[in-house]
Amino acid sequence: MDRAQLADFLRTRREALQPEDVGLPRGLRRRSRGLRREEVAQLAGMSTDYYARIEQQRGPTPSEPILGAIARALRLTREERDHLFEIAGHQTPGPAALADHVSPGMMRILDRLADTPAQVLTALDEVLVQTRPAIALVGDDTSRTGLARSLIYRWFTDPQARRIYPEDDHPQHSRAFTSDLRTAYTRQGPGSRAEEITDALLAESAEFTALWDKHEVGVRRPDSKRFTHPDLGVLELQCQTLLDPGQDQTLLVYTATPGTENYDKLQLLSVLGDRQPHR
Repeated sequence: MDRAQLADFLRTRREALQPEDVGLPRGLRRRSRGLRREEVAQLAGMSTDYYARIEQQRGPTPSEPILGAIARALRLTREERDHLFEIAGHQTPGPAALADHVSPGMMRILDRLADTPAQVLTALDEVLVQTRPAIALVGDDTSRTGLARSLIYRWFTDPQARRIYPEDDHPQHSRAFTSDLRTAYTRQGPGSRAEEITDALLAESAEFTALWDKHEVGVRRPDSKRFTHPDLGVLELQCQTLLDPGQDQTLLVYTATPGTENYDKLQLLSVLGDRQPHR
């Protein structure tokens, strides 16, 4: 690890950003140039002390997940993320890791949706970034590891994953998830993460195997999606999607028509706080 170059790169990228660039308020007494260290740490989901020690050329070598979180917090491009990994003593991320990198443009869009449930997912329904209202709606899914990162995998192996959706909607979700995995498997090919998830589900889930054998593709979801919340009951929300073809990622945004009961429930999400995930 080149501590001096790593510290310098993080400092220059941090100072090049303004609070407005990352969806943070500027405040009245800001004197620092660019973002503060504590703001970067907040965006990356780590302690200010840990991040500060990296910029001060001390502390342990950051892990790949930590570097990925910092790259998203600083809105780094792919080239900048590769550089970050290299000077931190890691190999340049491979194709699978690159699929986890959220582009600066997508992050800027997400920054402007802070009051709305929104999240960025991979082609395997792995949640990469969520707004606070999204966490309040479905729980924090960004810290999961292994096969459980994929909602497709959890849907067929963990009964708790289905609790946020009304039971009547489960068959349609099962068909759609299977279709999504079929599409990802076809695109990614042998040796991919999609193949790994497929093989695991064929071995573990009779329901998935039966659906997989039907070879359905392009199963469409309805424009609205229903969620079950422990305090608010059932919310029926409109689902808008934005596709980033270069990253094979999707931004999902949930909204409701103003003046409706669902809209009022949506406004209460932030007040109620984060929904505890089912592990």
